[in-house]
Amino acid sequence: MNILYLIPARGGSKGLPGKNIKHLNGRPLIYYTIDAAREVSSDIDICVSTDDESIAEVVKHYGLDLPFIRPAELATDNATSEEVLKHAIQYYESISKPYDYVVLLQPTSPLRTGKQIKEALDLINSETEMIVSVKETDANPYYVLFEEDKYGFLKKSKEGTFTTRQDCPKVYELNGAIYIINIEKLKHKVLAELQKAKYVMDKMSSIDIDDNLDFAWCEYILMRK
Repeated sequence: MNILYLIPARGGSKGLPGKNIKHLNGRPLIYYTIDAAREVSSDIDICVSTDDESIAEVVKHYGLDLPFIRPAELATDNATSEEVLKHAIQYYESISKPYDYVVLLQPTSPLRTGKQIKEALDLINSETEMIVSVKETDANPYYVLFEEDKYGFLKKSKEGTFTTRQDCPKVYELNGAIYIINIEKLKHKVLAELQKAKYVMDKMSSIDIDDNLDFAWCEYILMRK
């Protein structure tokens, strides 16, 4: 089974400018994800897809070659993860290096480990189309999430007669840390239509850095380790 480990890292972050190479506990953020990928793969199967020369230089300084610089049209706010995935897949096929699966690892999940990637990979079977990492959500729609009805009054997002959160069905949310995609299936379906199996991660490992508060919280955790 041939696996590509794809790390998407565009340069144009709006919420936290330069976040992919911003220093987290003394190291560029993207290094944590490269380290996790290196725990399960050799460098030849790890690809950082970036449009940004500054990110490219930081990655090269860490000893990882970049096979290409991502086209600018795939680095806009409107570019989708699916387009980025397919661009990388097509590049490797064009140099006669096809893969069976692609593992998408976002740099904004620095507490995800190589061990967790391997555990997710171990879930692959003959029926696998996609495996996604999740955490059990704190905001259970049976209990604490509400929507407005047509009169402007709040009603539960999902109806139920549960008196405690513990009694509610478990509900999961994507944490963005690990996506494992069957490439052959992706050629016949759009990404959103792939059947998704779950890999459950703990709350701390699931931290996804989106803003300065997330960054500060993650740095605090790393300093305490």
